[in-house]
Amino acid sequence: MKYRNLGKTGLTVSEIGLGCEHLDGKPYKQTKATINAALDSGVNILDCFMPGTEIRENIAKALDNSRSDVIIQGAICSSDLRQQYDISRDITVVRKYFEEMLKIFGYVDIAMLFIIDSDKDFTDVFETEIIEYALALKQKGDIRHIGFSSHNPATARRIVETDIPEVMFFSLNPAFDMMPPDAETIKQVFEGFDPSLINGIDPTRAELYKLCDRKNIGITAMKTLGGGKLISKEHTPFTKPLTVQQCTHYALTRPAVASVMLGCQSAAEVEETLKYYTVSDNKRDFAEIMGSMRNDFKGSCVYCGHCQPCPSNIGIAAVMKQLDIVPYTPLASVGECVDCGSCEERCPFGVPIRQRMREAKNV
Repeated sequence: MKYRNLGKTGLTVSEIGLGCEHLDGKPYKQTKATINAALDSGVNILDCFMPGTEIRENIAKALDNSRSDVIIQGAICSSDLRQQYDISRDITVVRKYFEEMLKIFGYVDIAMLFIIDSDKDFTDVFETEIIEYALALKQKGDIRHIGFSSHNPATARRIVETDIPEVMFFSLNPAFDMMPPDAETIKQVFEGFDPSLINGIDPTRAELYKLCDRKNIGITAMKTLGGGKLISKEHTPFTKPLTVQQCTHYALTRPAVASVMLGCQSAAEVEETLKYYTVSDNKRDFAEIMGSMRNDFKGSCVYCGHCQPCPSNIGIAAVMKQLDIVPYTPLASVGECVDCGSCEERCPFGVPIRQRMREAKNV
């Protein structure tokens, strides 16, 4: 397992985390085996947005004496009053469900303001008692950090710019990143992807990740497999299905992403996700599949690393990412570039790497 800093929280999280949603409704023995497999593999962050008492208690029981070693993502505004997973903006209901979670886990490391996807959601949370409640919980120490979950990049940007949250839990995968910002990504997960919406990396999403990086807002990623559709031959919007390792690698190469929360419901599934660290670089590579999508990526760096190796040992993908995040910033490492062009010969997306290197040198 490898670990990354989670933005400005001061927390260090495993690159692969455990999304616990699929443990809901499962017997305790299964929950215990899954969580044990995750902890034994070095996983140290769990997403526990689920509002049900039984699943929360099963997770807490399974953690036992390991609670202090694990980072728990909880959710403020998650309830099940009307359906299994419901969103409530009623402060009385919000308090009831979250304070039950606090009773079960003792404290919550990251309290996510649950699913803020529209201007109305923003108003209902950030202009009401809900945000005051979250801030008061943090001041008391019941929660350690405030985050939020979202599927809408425009709304997410608005939240990030409040400078209140330290973490963003965002739906992130190569298909979503190529959809327009107003696309209903959750609908795509449940009803199937519409390939006509796939039109190259959407600048709104790309800029959101860069903004988080500049503001040191850590990102934990959800929907990395698109509800399983991206790895399905029948449902993928690409020319062929991606693998779990390719989807994971894509998310982990986005700016500010610290951890990918993969949903598992068994020890075997946990072991399958951890194959990310044992497969070859070729098995993680997503560029071929994305590059087959017409010519939508022409000139856009997706940080895939195909430009390596560099004869001057420049980490070209890292340089491109830094230039994207903070344009017009001089980077000492580019001074070693000898303008040989070998990187451009290997780039599947036609990125003008030498030109960008020269621009960085001349800042």
